[in-house]
Amino acid sequence: MGLDEDSLEYHAGAPPGKIEISTTKPTNTQRDLSLAYSPGVAAPCEAIAENPAEAYKYTAKGNLVGVVSNGSAVLGLGDIGAQASKPVMEGKGVLFKRFADIDVFDIELDQTDPEDIITSVRAMEPTFGGINLEDISAPECFEIEERLREQMDIPVFHDDQHGTAIISGAALLNACDITGKNIEDLEIVFSGAGASAIASARFYVSLGASKENIVMCDSSGPITTDRDDVNEYKREFASRTDADDLADAMAGADVFVGLSVGGIVSPEMVRSMAADPVIFAMANPDPEIGYEEAKNARDDTVIMATGRSDYPNQVNNVLGFPFIFRGALDVRATEINERMKRAAAEALAKLARQDVPDAVVKAYGDQPLQYGADYVIPKPLDPRVLFEVAPAVAEAAIESGCARQDLDLSTYAERLEARLGKSREMMRVVLNKAKSDPKRVVLSEGDDEKMIRAAYQLTDQGIAEPVLIGDGDDIRRTAAELGLDFEPEVVDPEAGNLDPYADRLYELRQRKGITRNEAAELVTDGNYLGSVMVEMGDADAMLTGLMHHYPEALKPPLQVVGTAEDAEYAAGVYMLTFKNRVVFCADTTVNQDPDADVLEEVTKQTAELARRFNVDPRAALLSYSDFGSVQNEGTSKVSAAAAALRTDSSVDFPVDGEMQADTAVVEEMLTGTYDFSELAGPANVLVFPNLEAGNIAYKLLQRLGGAEAIGPMLVGMDKPVHVLQRGDEVKDIVNLAGVAVVDAQEE
Repeated sequence: MGLDEDSLEYHAGAPPGKIEISTTKPTNTQRDLSLAYSPGVAAPCEAIAENPAEAYKYTAKGNLVGVVSNGSAVLGLGDIGAQASKPVMEGKGVLFKRFADIDVFDIELDQTDPEDIITSVRAMEPTFGGINLEDISAPECFEIEERLREQMDIPVFHDDQHGTAIISGAALLNACDITGKNIEDLEIVFSGAGASAIASARFYVSLGASKENIVMCDSSGPITTDRDDVNEYKREFASRTDADDLADAMAGADVFVGLSVGGIVSPEMVRSMAADPVIFAMANPDPEIGYEEAKNARDDTVIMATGRSDYPNQVNNVLGFPFIFRGALDVRATEINERMKRAAAEALAKLARQDVPDAVVKAYGDQPLQYGADYVIPKPLDPRVLFEVAPAVAEAAIESGCARQDLDLSTYAERLEARLGKSREMMRVVLNKAKSDPKRVVLSEGDDEKMIRAAYQLTDQGIAEPVLIGDGDDIRRTAAELGLDFEPEVVDPEAGNLDPYADRLYELRQRKGITRNEAAELVTDGNYLGSVMVEMGDADAMLTGLMHHYPEALKPPLQVVGTAEDAEYAAGVYMLTFKNRVVFCADTTVNQDPDADVLEEVTKQTAELARRFNVDPRAALLSYSDFGSVQNEGTSKVSAAAAALRTDSSVDFPVDGEMQADTAVVEEMLTGTYDFSELAGPANVLVFPNLEAGNIAYKLLQRLGGAEAIGPMLVGMDKPVHVLQRGDEVKDIVNLAGVAVVDAQEE
């Protein structure tokens, strides 16, 4: 089946289209409905009538954007009309929601007269927090946007103009950085003089380019001051060039910007350009010159960008509009001005210079992604774009005076993270605690690339003071190859004096079958060396397990660090986050068949862990029995553990069991059928009767229930030690290191 057939099937699947409306408030009871509509809806209506700004408080206006088009200039399809453009506008709504959690109504106007469009859109101002104009032909689009910006008190943004300008502008800033050229000195040639080209040229000037150094070509050739066949918008970039055609204009140019048609630039034209040329061939689906053609045309550095996703440096508008609107909406901006657009481009350029998360690398086929000629702009699927661009835009809106609502920029990133998932919100709590008092964390597999990248992030963000165990020369060489600008602290087992650690290991294990010579050999292993360092206080915490099976990685810390004074058992805990709920699942990695004493201890340790995430624990000990409905050896141990916890004076959190899983998490079942239960609400600490059940359950909840999993977090150890899962990503290492730091702070 071809792409067209796949697409038609995709769009036609029930329900047709790509979007739907869902409710955000309960509608289960008569009272719910009376609040949602009549008579309860009268109160917010009256409040808004008295003060129109209250619409942002009582309605969805503040998070609602209208995507408006008449279908007169749909990318790659041309003038197909309003109705035919609807799939594109729905798709734009999907991108707004997916990348920035912004709701959209797509509005297709069967109108061609700019006056009619302006009147229609202006009349919709009470509905929306912002307007995204889309696929409206030039030159009408210029007048429509300009007049709507003047007449409306909400942001109006024509993405076809400004989106390409902002994203390619970010690429241009980094191209200057890589080639060592100054933006004000660049000789820039445009092929194309439509909305995107004119807006891009204007924006490059805003970034510092010289207008006199720009030559713009349309289908008739260079736009010069001598031509009288151009409109007022093209005339803005009329130049005094002597060039007769595009090829002539490109000779000696530093930058080529293509927003025209495919195949009009030859390798000879690329060879005629100045040293280390920048080529943005953004015609879709076929660029003005192919990627390989341009790169192979000459031997020096060629920075090449296209609009295609199958080549490096894709200029994709999705890097801009969702995040620009997010920042604008969150400060209730009256417009999206030049300062906000520059802030977006500068934030994108800055982000491209940072280390790229594993998840992004995997999403793009594990291709290397590192700042340089083949990576001058971030990838669209990089979740960090939201946290970089939206705050920059919001700050620029506040500073430029178009914001109607102030914003605490120090906590804004946390609000944004919460939009992308509960796990980010929960981890932010821990990471902020970690930053308040960073601790030394040993990364026992320190010569692994992921560990080195994690160490850089931990250092850069002030979360921890990482100590890498491994070959010092290899670690520093890898860091340099990755472009990580830091000097890692390294403990090299082959170069350092390990005698004190061997002595201590021998002291701890001499009656467990370990000789002094064997101890000296064992401390050359990163897991044993890291464990002894933590036990001796030379480090505050330890992470291991990235390249080892879990039991193998856990063995040295258990032997050397051991369990806490008030604990006899360690346990593995996963935090699972859903849209509006968090649960801690134990034990998922350590104890195969715990007895009542182990279950009791694991419950206490897991409850304490929950508190580190600012969660008040409510613990349920799970079984397939509800409060004695089935009595056998398996249910009895769970019941006994629950009974012991309920009578333990040191337990200061609600706990009950044994109970079935749905009883524990469904409030109506818990408080209705079992109103005698100690739990006044759904449990958030779930303790499983054995390892098999816990491991199966958390994986099913993660894969089928849509939960995000953080962990496994090891509880019950005498010092903070956490064992990663093999294949964990850098963000997992950073998260667990943050947990380890908070553990150490508690110590």
